[in-house]
Amino acid sequence: MDLISLALEKKISEQGPLARRMRPENIDQFVGQDHILGQGKPLYNIIASDHLVSLLLYGPPGTGKTSLASLVASKTKADFTQLNAVASGVKDVRAVIEQAKESWSLYDRRTILFIDEIHRFNKAQQDVLLAAIEQGTIIFIGATTENPFFYLTGPLLSRSRLFVFESLSITDIKALLKQALEDKERGLGKLKVAITKEALQFLAEKSSGDARVALNVLEVAVLSSGNSEKAINITLEDAAEAMQQRLYSYDRQGDNHYDMASALIKSIRGSDPDAALYWIARMIKGGEDPLFIARRLIISAAEDIGNADPAALTLAVSAAQAVQMIGLPEGRIPLAQAAVYLATAPKSNAAYLGINEAINLVENDLKQPVPGHLKDSSYKGAKRLGHGEGYLYPHDYPSHYVEQDYLPPAILDKKFYRPSEQGREKMIKARLEQLKRKSNQKPD
Repeated sequence: MDLISLALEKKISEQGPLARRMRPENIDQFVGQDHILGQGKPLYNIIASDHLVSLLLYGPPGTGKTSLASLVASKTKADFTQLNAVASGVKDVRAVIEQAKESWSLYDRRTILFIDEIHRFNKAQQDVLLAAIEQGTIIFIGATTENPFFYLTGPLLSRSRLFVFESLSITDIKALLKQALEDKERGLGKLKVAITKEALQFLAEKSSGDARVALNVLEVAVLSSGNSEKAINITLEDAAEAMQQRLYSYDRQGDNHYDMASALIKSIRGSDPDAALYWIARMIKGGEDPLFIARRLIISAAEDIGNADPAALTLAVSAAQAVQMIGLPEGRIPLAQAAVYLATAPKSNAAYLGINEAINLVENDLKQPVPGHLKDSSYKGAKRLGHGEGYLYPHDYPSHYVEQDYLPPAILDKKFYRPSEQGREKMIKARLEQLKRKSNQKPD
């Protein structure tokens, strides 16, 4: 580091945000992620041995990805360079690679390149890293809050070992807050801060597993007390005031967008109206487009309920139209009505399975001809070609039904629609069976 960088780092460590100051100084101070960082676990062994490989760290904000990279920087004998994908580009990456080549070839020093928010790099930017990683010129560590299988290229994924970070538990957050209150060098220990159990629990719960949020809110609560000389007591009211209204963790273009939509659909499919309402609430508060939610409901009505309750699709479409007309916040009401109806309706995916099976068959065989009696006979000359010849008009027969073939000869026995015993579909099944029995009866 140059003198300016050293001075800046010293200022940050002394006067920076509490969350920054409380980053662990060694692996034993690291809180959470025991599934990958517990003693004897793969990532623990990699860091402890300083035999690093290229890594991808994926997980929600405030779970320790950047803190882990800082630990690596403090422990490793290799040169460590950090870039942020938001502020850096190909030129910066190439400069690091060139320096890494010089350090390795002339001084036998490896280089670790840590790129935060690596998902911000496009394909061309990611491709610049590949040769250097492949050759071992750099040891790459990337951190991302977005699903790497959506945002990172296959070649970069294949050259890196992926570790998934989880949201911190309430117990983990409490432990971090207590550390910050007790630590006199990096934390708030010199200020003689006392916090009630209720306030501690509140901060741990409302931070949603994000250590950065918890520590920053604690710092706000302490600093807003306005008195650093006397003992500071943080009550539940103080914690709530400091927390105010957190921004919801939701990205309309990222993982949350698809994960919560999936959770909504699965809750409806599982006939749980409470869960369906919860996930709709999460999506609305996260700023999701209400029409996206409405479209999910329409899909669910057709896929998971189908003809077990045909009114489900009508209601879902009506809810979407209502949302278009009135918008939010009132639009939440028809969305909720539709979601509850869908969740409590009888379920059948028979039509969904049927169309999928039919499409699969068609994709493998596009050559089946339309039977002659089903061909269009309305245009001039069609009858001379034999189109429509032998077609039986169902309305001319009792029950408006007559047995005849509607599939190509090669797949006459194929069944795509298999109605269930659920709701109205039970009646549909009974009617089809009745028609089949009639067609099999011999005439008097």
